[in-house]
Amino acid sequence: MKDFLSLAKARQSDRAYDVSRPVEAEKIERIMEAACFAPSACNAQPWKFVVVTDPELAVKVGKAAAGLGMNKFAKDAPVHVLVVEEPANITSFLGSRIKDKYFPLVDIGIVAAHIALAAEDEGLGSCILGWFDEKGIKRLVGIPASRRLLLDITIGYPLKGKRVKSRKGLEKVVSFNRYK
Repeated sequence: MKDFLSLAKARQSDRAYDVSRPVEAEKIERIMEAACFAPSACNAQPWKFVVVTDPELAVKVGKAAAGLGMNKFAKDAPVHVLVVEEPANITSFLGSRIKDKYFPLVDIGIVAAHIALAAEDEGLGSCILGWFDEKGIKRLVGIPASRRLLLDITIGYPLKGKRVKSRKGLEKVVSFNRYK
């Protein structure tokens, strides 16, 4: 297994997948197991995952993720991990109200990172999508209207190699002991 910093540096948003190469079921299971170990406020685990692997359904979900020129590549992703927000437990709910911070959204961000990093560790590419036809995808996979579909994480074997990342330097985003 790669050390964590190498893994974090290697992970990128992949927007082109090898349509001829399906993702092995055991890799998907390990990725989802990593998701289940993600931390959450008050251990609420306010999520449910719908893993789309059926090729025809994956194309339909991918087309529903495309719109206004965004996410055209999604129709070629062999796997879509749909992240559905579930009700938080009472402790997390009350904490959110008291602190005026909606912890389930933070938790879902954490679980998305676990999924993307686990995919990278399996030699797969991923892209976390927030732009999609929520109602359309919910209809396709049977997510109740009362639930929010927050993310679609595409996963597959990337067609392109790693690119040079452009990131702000530590000195621009990190300060010690005081905000600067």
